[in-house]
Amino acid sequence: SFETFIFKSPQAYEAVEPVDLDEFLMSQLRSGDAELMQELGEFPDDDLGVELMERECRTLRPSVPEEGVELDPHVRDCVQSYTQPWLVVSRRSIPRHHFLSLLRRTEAIRLLQRQTFESDEKSPSLAELCDDTARTTLTSSDFNLRALQPDRRVENLLRFSSPEELDRFNLEARSSNRYGELFGLYPPTDEEDAVAIRPIPDCPKEHFGQRILVRCQAIKFDIEIEPLFATMALYDLKEKKKISENFHFDINTDQMKGFLRAHTPHTDASTLARSAIFSISYPSPDIYLVIKIEKVLQQGEIGDCAEPYMVLKESDAAKNREKLEKLKNQAEGFCQRLGRYRMPFAFATVNIMSAINSTLERDTSDTDSKGTMEKKGLPRRNSDRFSMMEDNYILSGFKPAVPMCTIIKQEGERLSDEDLFKFLADIKRSSGQRRVKIIPGYLKLEVSPVPETVPGCLSPELIPVKPVSEKNPRPVKEVLEFPSSEVYVPHNIYRNLLYVYPLRLNLTNRLTSARNITVKIQFMSGEDPSCAMPVIFGKSSGPEFLREVYTPVTYHNRSPDFYDEIKICLPARLTEKHHLLLTFYHISCQQKQNQTGSVESLIGYSWLPMLNNDRLQTGQQCLPIILDKLPVNYSLHSPEKLPAQVPPAKWMENHKGLFNLELQAVSSVQTQDSHLERFFTLCHALEGKTMFPIRVGDEKISENMFEHELKLSIISLSSSGLEPLVLFLHQVLDKLFRLIMQPMVIAGQTANLAQIAFESVVSVVNSLHNSQELAKDHQGRNCLLATYLYFVFRLPDTQHEIHTTGGLMAHPESRYSTLTRATATTVGFMLLQSRIRSSSNPDIPAPQSPDDTEVTNILGKVHTHKCNVIRGLDKIHEFEFKFELELALQMVVSTGVCREYVYKYAWFFFELLVKSMSQHVSQLDKKAVPRRNRFSDRFKDDITTIVNVVTAEIGNILVKQQKELEQAEKVNISLAFFLYDLMSLMDRGFVFQLVKNYCNQMAAKSVNISTLISMRLEFLRVLCSHEHYLNLSLFFSSPASAPASPSLSTSSQNSSSCSFQDNKIAAMFDLSQDFKQRHYLTGLLLTELSTALDMEGRVQQKAISATYSLLCAHDLDQRCSRPEVKAKIAALYLPLVGIIIDSINYLDFTGKSGGPEEDPDSITPINQSVAMAIAGNPFNTLARNALVSVASVAGKTTNMLTAETSRNLLMCFLWIIKNADQNLVQRWTVDMPSSQLNRLLELLTICISCFEYRGKQSSDKVSTQALQKSQQAKARLEEALLGGIGARGQMMKRVGGNDRTLGQRENLRWRKDLTQWRQTNDRQDKSKAELDQEAIISGNLATETNLIVLDLLEMIVQAVPLADCKDNVVGGVLRVLLHSLTCNQSSTFLSHCFSTLRALIVKFGELLFEEEAEQCADLCQKVLHYCSSCVDGNRSQACATLYLIMRYSYSSASNFSRVKMQVTMSLASLVGKSSDIHEEHLRRSFRTILAYAEEDTEMQSTQLPSQVDELLRNLNSILSDTVKMKEFQKDPEMLMDLMYRIAKGYQTSPDLRLTWLQNMAEKHSSRKCFTESAMCLVHAAALVAEYLSMLEDHKYLPVGSVTFQNISPNVLEESAVSDDILSPDEDGVCSGRYFTENGLVGLLEQAAELFSNGGLYEAVNEVYKVIVPILEAHRDFRKLTSTHDKLQRAFENIIQKGHKRMFGTYFRVGFYGSKFGDLDEQEFIYKEPGITHLPEISHRLENFYSQCFGDEVLEMIKDSTPVDRKKLNPNKVLLINMTCITFVEPFFDDYEMKDRLTNFEKNFNLRRFMYTTPFTKSGRPRGELNEQYKRKTILTTMHAFPYIKTRINVIQKEEFDLTPIEVAIEDMQKKTRELAEATHREKPDAVMLQMVLQGSVTATVNQGPLEVAQVFLNEIPADPKLFRHHNKLRLCFKEFILRCGEAVEKNKQLITPDQKEYQQEMKKNYNKLRENLRPMLERKIPELYKPIIKPRIENRDSFKRHSLRRTQDENS
Repeated sequence: SFETFIFKSPQAYEAVEPVDLDEFLMSQLRSGDAELMQELGEFPDDDLGVELMERECRTLRPSVPEEGVELDPHVRDCVQSYTQPWLVVSRRSIPRHHFLSLLRRTEAIRLLQRQTFESDEKSPSLAELCDDTARTTLTSSDFNLRALQPDRRVENLLRFSSPEELDRFNLEARSSNRYGELFGLYPPTDEEDAVAIRPIPDCPKEHFGQRILVRCQAIKFDIEIEPLFATMALYDLKEKKKISENFHFDINTDQMKGFLRAHTPHTDASTLARSAIFSISYPSPDIYLVIKIEKVLQQGEIGDCAEPYMVLKESDAAKNREKLEKLKNQAEGFCQRLGRYRMPFAFATVNIMSAINSTLERDTSDTDSKGTMEKKGLPRRNSDRFSMMEDNYILSGFKPAVPMCTIIKQEGERLSDEDLFKFLADIKRSSGQRRVKIIPGYLKLEVSPVPETVPGCLSPELIPVKPVSEKNPRPVKEVLEFPSSEVYVPHNIYRNLLYVYPLRLNLTNRLTSARNITVKIQFMSGEDPSCAMPVIFGKSSGPEFLREVYTPVTYHNRSPDFYDEIKICLPARLTEKHHLLLTFYHISCQQKQNQTGSVESLIGYSWLPMLNNDRLQTGQQCLPIILDKLPVNYSLHSPEKLPAQVPPAKWMENHKGLFNLELQAVSSVQTQDSHLERFFTLCHALEGKTMFPIRVGDEKISENMFEHELKLSIISLSSSGLEPLVLFLHQVLDKLFRLIMQPMVIAGQTANLAQIAFESVVSVVNSLHNSQELAKDHQGRNCLLATYLYFVFRLPDTQHEIHTTGGLMAHPESRYSTLTRATATTVGFMLLQSRIRSSSNPDIPAPQSPDDTEVTNILGKVHTHKCNVIRGLDKIHEFEFKFELELALQMVVSTGVCREYVYKYAWFFFELLVKSMSQHVSQLDKKAVPRRNRFSDRFKDDITTIVNVVTAEIGNILVKQQKELEQAEKVNISLAFFLYDLMSLMDRGFVFQLVKNYCNQMAAKSVNISTLISMRLEFLRVLCSHEHYLNLSLFFSSPASAPASPSLSTSSQNSSSCSFQDNKIAAMFDLSQDFKQRHYLTGLLLTELSTALDMEGRVQQKAISATYSLLCAHDLDQRCSRPEVKAKIAALYLPLVGIIIDSINYLDFTGKSGGPEEDPDSITPINQSVAMAIAGNPFNTLARNALVSVASVAGKTTNMLTAETSRNLLMCFLWIIKNADQNLVQRWTVDMPSSQLNRLLELLTICISCFEYRGKQSSDKVSTQALQKSQQAKARLEEALLGGIGARGQMMKRVGGNDRTLGQRENLRWRKDLTQWRQTNDRQDKSKAELDQEAIISGNLATETNLIVLDLLEMIVQAVPLADCKDNVVGGVLRVLLHSLTCNQSSTFLSHCFSTLRALIVKFGELLFEEEAEQCADLCQKVLHYCSSCVDGNRSQACATLYLIMRYSYSSASNFSRVKMQVTMSLASLVGKSSDIHEEHLRRSFRTILAYAEEDTEMQSTQLPSQVDELLRNLNSILSDTVKMKEFQKDPEMLMDLMYRIAKGYQTSPDLRLTWLQNMAEKHSSRKCFTESAMCLVHAAALVAEYLSMLEDHKYLPVGSVTFQNISPNVLEESAVSDDILSPDEDGVCSGRYFTENGLVGLLEQAAELFSNGGLYEAVNEVYKVIVPILEAHRDFRKLTSTHDKLQRAFENIIQKGHKRMFGTYFRVGFYGSKFGDLDEQEFIYKEPGITHLPEISHRLENFYSQCFGDEVLEMIKDSTPVDRKKLNPNKVLLINMTCITFVEPFFDDYEMKDRLTNFEKNFNLRRFMYTTPFTKSGRPRGELNEQYKRKTILTTMHAFPYIKTRINVIQKEEFDLTPIEVAIEDMQKKTRELAEATHREKPDAVMLQMVLQGSVTATVNQGPLEVAQVFLNEIPADPKLFRHHNKLRLCFKEFILRCGEAVEKNKQLITPDQKEYQQEMKKNYNKLRENLRPMLERKIPELYKPIIKPRIENRDSFKRHSLRRTQDENS
């Protein structure tokens, strides 16, 4: 297919050799052109700056290690990395991106003026218009125009001395008050442009989850006797994990605290907190807040201690006062003795989620709660894995919750965390309490979201957090989170904490008295007791730091569980002397008599060294306990491995582990990962003064193994866990980059670690990208790496020489890489060889694959470097070794998997290069070093290689791995950004070379072309978003104005020079080779665009969107606001205009691809190579169309642009036209070939439609379906009329236009649905203010775009030399202007547009009136339309224009009669079509035109004023008819009568009659009366046929209206009035476009369509019988095909729908009463839709007339009794107005029935209708069978139905009466007929049959057949005149019984089994009926059977006539 063939790029698609930019700039500077110097001043030499950015610190001071300690290198590096400022490469000038310019746009838009649009103005409501009294004066047709006040006249209408002056005046008016920035008015495109924006990563911050603030308000028991202490922490039940540290608080009164004064030396403020901030990274419904309450140790079990709380009630305080006093004294005693020991007491739990949700449920009604549950991610979520979970739980914005918790007694044996989780699981499961003891009282908390700032907050290290509170309230503590799952955020602050958890002690086997056991815990820096360090965090109401803590005691328990948490601040430098010392005591609770000693008795000791093999000890430990005393130097060994002592140490239970504890570190300096630790240790060994062997973990490393081990540690980095790797990511990468750059001498050998370190970087980058846990941005960059590069990375600092002891000596040339070029190249070749080796036998070289050879060639160039391995030491300092050199080298020589990843994640290495280059450049002396010498050639070669390899990689992916397309796109973008950055750093000519290489290398790939263009576009889009793109494109060197013509000599400006110059101007609009070279990036972009337009939609859209964004950015760029700068920029894009004009076919909104010459069938498919050659040259327009046809032959219409994309492209066009130099544009249009000019005009027409104003109303969702329907109808009509070439077409041909496309252009405004604003899709959720704002913007946009078009049209017209082919141009321009008037326009534009029109009339009046008659008619209609505008300005402009038309047609063209005719017709059509015509405005306009005529002094002597007067009087009378029509707007029948009357009045003026018939057709269609609408068009066609037959006598044409009488006999009305009244060739008559053969066919085709809609398929056939001969004569086989197709469909419909078609229902309506005016005493037949019931029509009419006259004066009669005026009360005659409505049915004589066989024939061409009225002689309507008479009334109408109206006057009335026996005969015949029909149907319907049968044979029916027989057949009548009737009735019954029998039999076949009984019953009834009837049926009247002597000849009429008349005689 067309798009996917492989693209071998043609010449034009090749990127050209760029100009050497820096050289060009230098030469320009040297030439010293002052203006250019100023332009170049805008071109900063360097826009990348390297800045240090202070990091934001949350706390008052940064967290740092204690002072005065020498840190080890790793800690030192960590601390430095947490405190040093960020190093950021910043752009001096902000990138030009949409959002910045949008801010400005919104500012400017606030100041926009609202444009006035007629569609937005309120039109007077119908009620006002229907006001009778106000209208009475106006309805008279002789209304005096002169009584009105004329509008303000347009000044200076006729006072211009010359056309030039007029033009100048108009131009000034147009140029004032214009909106500067066109794109400011156009809504910006959707941000799929995000490609060209690199997101700035988030600044690294400390990680927090979602935060909640918990405040303890009260802990309340019934009694208060002692101090209590509480801790709270969060637990995650699902993960079975404690997820926060403990927060200690208490709510003790001062009295209670006093009890403990002896044990609290002092109280620090930080320990008084009662509120804590918890952070939750992974919220879930299983998170519980657990509060544990402790009390001071006392004698007794927990139960005993809790008993008083449970027994004593607060209410009994008086009774129990003594008890309480006693308890209080007891407690005070215990506090003084045992105050430092605690015991567990009680606990409480709160489910955090339920607490929060309870507030949500309460507050849903509350509007303030701001939808708390909206989905937010974590504040800094780094993981997608948890998105499911956390999206449902949002802990912000909720109302504070105040849960009250019950307090549960603690069980002594259930203290561990496992017990707690069991308990939580229980309450979750049972949701009730399990068997627990509840202590009376409550715990009251407040849980609330954390506010923006919390004054007086302390971090987990107790450093105050900003803002610090001035007053000293209680502090709030931040509680450290232990996240339930990994958090991937690198460390950002110094934190070094250790948590110790004593778990259990087991002394059960020991026979000691130790029962109340506590453990004293100390952190020691030596063995002396004074070495206990104050690093243990205190609890509540005490000191901040302690030297020792005691664990709570469980009374009388030898193997207690512990639940305490000891938080220790670790020293920054740990030595082997640091250890935890644990001392075990028994506490005696009861004071024995005579014992005053200590309450503690020692049990034993244990200890735990902090370091084990230099690594922090963490995790679970089980320690033995030593008795008596600690041995010397114990702390150097762990207690398990203590060496033998003298004397031997005594251990409890034989050195068995008895005490379990767990340690957990939270540290940003301790890596806690063996791989990382090893790596850091070895790296520091390289830098430090290290002695060998080095100890790493358990092993020692000697000097000669060092390099090997170091390499291993580098390689194994990627094996470390993801979390530790991420936590220390910044340090790891810093170290690796230093290794890449810093060669080492190890043991006298130069070690080069660069390659291994580089590979390690690559593998880290790969593992971070591959992790599912880590976030990426929209360009696929890992966010952590992007952040590192942006903020953290800096060039490794190798300035300080490294001196080492032990054999590790730094290399003297440590700054230079020792991996020489030579080795690099060999590595490259090894890589290639390894790729090329044959897989089966490594010795046989494999044939090279093409991409291998490509890589070989690229790498081969590396080889050419001169190797400079040895440099003298004296040269060392000449070179600053550069990191980027080494990096580039490593990228070039990487191999295998490493190489694959380098290019897969190229963005990382590119940004790394750029940042290091920026640091390098920032240190250079820029003045001394020219741009091109900043980097060595070696480096440039490397960069070239890298770019080539990356490009090759992208190409390979595209060719081989289609599924990796996304990967290719990402690499492509990162390459683009790399070159974008290089523009700011390197020689720009060099970068352009790289761009060229990229483009050509991509084009050389055999890639699907749309993918290729797409890739190149994305690439260019990034480059073009460069801040200095304009300067890079050398826009200032483009000639902004038309070159002055080179005068050869003063005398002879010979023609050749002119033509040379014209070529030069035309060339400026061409995408020439020279242009592409000079304006490099622009050239590439436009080439891409021009090729993309031939592709499928997505690529087109991308290309257009890129160009559009670019122009938008220029337009809104502050620096480009001066008009002369904009003119230069516009000149830069002139070739785009050429491209757009050539792509006009793609803009075609009608979905066709252009005029007849591009008919796809007429072109043979071209072969593909030719097609591609054509594609390469987008300016060969014919070829482009050929390309279109290739696409369409392949069945592709995909390259039509969407409406949205077309608007964007047209916006670019308009912007260029608006801002380009006007002379230049004008000169260009002068030299344009006429075909090109026509395309330009067509383009302008499209512009107008595209940006049409949609109106405020469109903001309320209008019913679009109605709109679409009318659009389709209009489009069909247009196509039918314009498809062939009628008179109008001939004229177009003459003008050189292309008729068919014009038709489509006119469709444009009907296809509004395609040009919808983007906004409409989401209308519903916009506020009124926004919609208003939108309307203002779109109004201004419509005005501005139209004015740009108008400016260009003026330029075109003014450039036209009067002698040259002006008709062509002027006609074309006029066509565009008229089109603009068809659209919804603002008053601003209209005033300018009318000025232009008037200028055209003044300059080219004669030509217009002669040549462009058709357009003049359009012009008159448009202008007249605006004369009825409700906006005064529009009206006065239109009046002036209309008067000018009349004046010029009178004076210069002297064909006033034609204008008169056209104006009259226009008015007729205007008034007929639009229901909202404002006649008062039109009258005012007529008066104004009259005023012009009276005030025109020059013309007073001529006939003009009187002629104008006469014309206006005529128009006024037409208007009066219309006003009447308006009154009957609600009464469709009356309205149609009026229109009918008006049309009849125009019988002598065919054009106008035709117009009114069409108006009637439209009205009918809108009421869904398709048949009547079709009839109007048939009449119109007959009218046209009459005139055509007078003009020419062709056999194939219909012979006037006679031909049409088969369709309807009514058509004969149209037969022409005799020739002498009107001759068809008189000027201005029958000149409309319908009076052509094509017009005739068009009308008939539309009529056929309408008949088909109305279900009259037979009429469709009749219509086509007239059309087919014409089509055959025209040889129009295409139309014939579709015609027969439609006929086939019509006949199929007849067959399928058969009986089911519903035709009209008819009613007789009579009006009686003077109020009805003309209708009084009139009777009509109304035709209503198929199934209309009498109540429906009577209700409609009743409603309407009672609204008109009031209920009290209207009476409805709904039966057929004749109305007798005389019987009406004479006084009431004027008041009572009666409407009489009766259902009537078509009536046919028997002879007619022979011809009317089908259902259709019985419902078509109906003129006679019948209704029956039952009566009796006594005057009652109904009576017994033998006295029931019936009167039949037959009405004849004036015309046959269907007609061009839905009601027709009744002109004749006949009546017949039937005697009772005749009534009976008629009834029985009807019954028999029904039975026969039901029995003999093709598809029998059982239900139907049974219904009919029941009515016939079941005797219960009142007045059933049996009764009828008994009344009339029982006896032979006495009167011989009735013999015949008697006999006829008898025969009817005979047939009836026969039919009943058949029906019963038929029913037997149809019944279901369950109906058997029913059938038997039916059979029985039938038999009974037959028996009863038999005697009556067998009795004959003998007189009737006598032999007849003379046969009597019956009349042709039926017997009924005679009998009726006979009975009448008898009655008389």
